Amino acid sequence: MTAVTRPLPQPTLASAEFWRSGTDGVLRITHCADCDRHFHPPLPLCPSCRSRAVALDAVSGKAVVVGFSVSHQPWLPAFPPPYVVAVVALAEDDRARLTTNVVGCEPDEVRVGMRVRVRFEHHGDVHLPVFEPDPESEAAEGPARLPEPRDVRTALRPMASPRKYEDRVALTGVGQSRVGRRLMTDPLSLTVDACLAALADAGLDPDDIDGLSTYPGPDLDGMTEGGVTALTEALQLRPTWINGGREVPGQIGSITAAMLAVAAGLCRHVLCFRTVWESSHAALVRSGQWRTAAGRATGMTEFRAPFGAVSPAQWIGCNASHYMHRYGVGREALGAIAVTARAGAARNPEALHRDPMTLDDYFNARVITTPFGLYDCDVPCDGAVAVVVSAIETTYDRPRPPVLVEAVGTAILERLSWDQDTLTHLPQSLGPSAHLWTRTDLTPSDVDVALLYDGFTFNALSWIEGLGFCGPGEATDFIAGGKTIALTGDLPLNPHGGQLSAGRLHGYGFVREAILQLRGEAGGRQVEGAGVAVVTAGGGVPSGAMLLRSAR
Repeated sequence: MTAVTRPLPQPTLASAEFWRSGTDGVLRITHCADCDRHFHPPLPLCPSCRSRAVALDAVSGKAVVVGFSVSHQPWLPAFPPPYVVAVVALAEDDRARLTTNVVGCEPDEVRVGMRVRVRFEHHGDVHLPVFEPDPESEAAEGPARLPEPRDVRTALRPMASPRKYEDRVALTGVGQSRVGRRLMTDPLSLTVDACLAALADAGLDPDDIDGLSTYPGPDLDGMTEGGVTALTEALQLRPTWINGGREVPGQIGSITAAMLAVAAGLCRHVLCFRTVWESSHAALVRSGQWRTAAGRATGMTEFRAPFGAVSPAQWIGCNASHYMHRYGVGREALGAIAVTARAGAARNPEALHRDPMTLDDYFNARVITTPFGLYDCDVPCDGAVAVVVSAIETTYDRPRPPVLVEAVGTAILERLSWDQDTLTHLPQSLGPSAHLWTRTDLTPSDVDVALLYDGFTFNALSWIEGLGFCGPGEATDFIAGGKTIALTGDLPLNPHGGQLSAGRLHGYGFVREAILQLRGEAGGRQVEGAGVAVVTAGGGVPSGAMLLRSAR
């Protein structure tokens, strides 16, 4: 690697010993004395047996690359590309993994299954474990074994009650603000526009709203208008119940929370809203008008940022490389998803990117971080979407037909981690998908249109397989070059263009499109006879899924 200036981690009371432990060049990983499991990052209990007999223990430092992404995009100012972000599984226990860099070789020499060994970079009180090729072990031991995927369905619980909260609610209104790149508009103003449009669509006044729900609450990095507090002040609402939580089942988990509040009798009409202004925020940062705080990496970035792994593109790219290696496929399915999204956007006058795109355009686009090129990545934008969740008994005098909720999938059956559990697919796409089908008698064959989160093309592919439209590793054949997911195919995918071409409205855009499709209001992109739609959201952990149906 070229000399870099790394963002250093902020050691915590839990992790300080790990970051200090490499001073002698020996890798130490938390180990359970009772069941002999190794795990990372440090936890107070063993994730297998829940024993407290856990402590850092020296390991060999040998590992195998189980996923990697070669970054060509300059993510950090003093961390020049290209460089390899990799997930490595330890030789002692392949369930213990580190996100790291592979150094000491050319980026294009790295491969899934490559044997590597640790070496440390020393930065004061922090000793960063990076890995280099281990040709001696490769020659002596041969190809490395990869961790086997788990069947998460074995952990599913039966329904807690035969009474479904989904049957007590409906989606009665939807609204959207202007959507664009660098609108330079107050994000709260966009939220107000979307919310007033949703209320008008539902035939309601602001005073009818007795609940508010949003994601992710107050946040200043271009991802929100200020949350419940800001909107309550702007519209002078007096809700009975509010939610602005970040740890919910994906961005649409805020809509799920609203359903629960309505079904419990707390509210009759909950206004749900989601606003992004990432495009304008990025422009303000670049111009120096918006200053971001600098400091050591904390929270979810503590174990990633020191290795230049600052983007979900890199984290998910590692899983995509594992998928392609395990199932012996290339990028053809990803390309078909991207081209299909662009074809949908061409039929959507609100979409940001509507110019025609071919598979050749897809393959010839610049690389962002392998295996993702430019068109594998969604489009940051400014915009807001609002949805009204109402009690089912209020829906019959609404001006438009309600959209009914058949089932919701929220179960966490995988570790809430980007690198410690699911490698074959987008993390947290398998559990909610499996849970969804336990709450309905419908099956994947009943779905008329799929609105699947496509922050990256691999996300949508993961949801297709997770939801059971085809088996693991079968998406390339199932998609059939785009034929199956086209507007007239067996499973029309994101007819509005998805986030890949219409713009990253961060989950809520898929709910809006489902509502329009099920009400027969999608114009030139309408799926004929659409009666059942599946919606997913969450570009990682945690995530959620919904099955919606028409009342027509």
